[in-house]
Amino acid sequence: MNIATPLNAIQMDEIERISCQTLAPMARKIDEERIYPEEIMRAMGAAGAYGTHIGGTEAGTDLSDAILSMAKASETCLSTGFCMWCQDTLAWYIASSDNDWLKSNILPKVATGEVLGGTGMSNPMKSIAEIEPLRLKGKRVEGGYSVKGLLPWVSNLSEDGWFGIMFSVEDGDQLKTVMAIAHADESKGVRLKLDHEFVAMGGTATANIQFRDVFIPDEQVVGDPAPAFIQRIRGGFVLLQCGMAAGMIKSAIDQMEQVKGPLGHVNKFLDKQPEDFQAEYDALVADVLEMSKTPYDLSPEFWKRVLEARLKGGELAMEAAHYAMLHCGARGYVSHGAAQRRMREAYFVGIVTPATKHLRKMLAELG
Repeated sequence: MNIATPLNAIQMDEIERISCQTLAPMARKIDEERIYPEEIMRAMGAAGAYGTHIGGTEAGTDLSDAILSMAKASETCLSTGFCMWCQDTLAWYIASSDNDWLKSNILPKVATGEVLGGTGMSNPMKSIAEIEPLRLKGKRVEGGYSVKGLLPWVSNLSEDGWFGIMFSVEDGDQLKTVMAIAHADESKGVRLKLDHEFVAMGGTATANIQFRDVFIPDEQVVGDPAPAFIQRIRGGFVLLQCGMAAGMIKSAIDQMEQVKGPLGHVNKFLDKQPEDFQAEYDALVADVLEMSKTPYDLSPEFWKRVLEARLKGGELAMEAAHYAMLHCGARGYVSHGAAQRRMREAYFVGIVTPATKHLRKMLAELG
């Protein structure tokens, strides 16, 4: 089933309107009061933001509109941009699978924002890179798997949401990994605990998930065994994150431009100016949007290019936010200043999986 629909001009205008008129006035409150922007997330889904990249086939699948929509929200509020990435990635998992039940029953609701959910793949990606052990363990039972363990830091998730998981299973004298889409249903043993005090991103509905012998039916499995499926989705998973980076960089450039009038006479002595970041931003976005047209390219060359773009995006977001703070000076350093909030958010782009050090590890191993 292919329900992917490119955004038209009216939908793009609506996404911009939501970002500029509804989200922008809420951004400080989302940050300071750690409020999850549920109404924004659902409005973005209604506008079509999550339904553009889920063709599921090599021909015609394009991540561009999803990335640009996420970037627009991220220009104002990275918590919202990150939650949009979570939503987009959940849809990406299902659309990229051969699971007809999920495609028929869950994917259309994810695409419209009726169902909200997360990725759940931070720990598995670190496990694949041999950074930390896989946290979930399963055993084969009739009709599916029984899963137990604690999965940390799953975002954009509340009870009754859906999210990706990967767990290990004994297969004879070997271990295999299986990827599935889980349902946050406490009555079935899935318990959520919201207990994180981040310096930013507190409004992202990020939870620890405890699995107590949770039954995962075969109809929710997307990769068994997981490795081939992970290879299929990894390019899109990482590329989509570039929307967050692009929004952060654009916001920092705008902040530097806004203070040119009152502070340009002294800011000109800083090493980097908004024009410098604009050139790097333009080159990065052009590269990302070109790759977005072939997200199922499994070649090592493409994967390396994706990782390099993601690394560049994270590092440029942090650097641009740093310079925006310097350009804004004291007016950005006050407790309600946008520059200090954006700088705190920007570090998340360098920390979220795959983090800067994780990306550098993978690139070093690729040679």
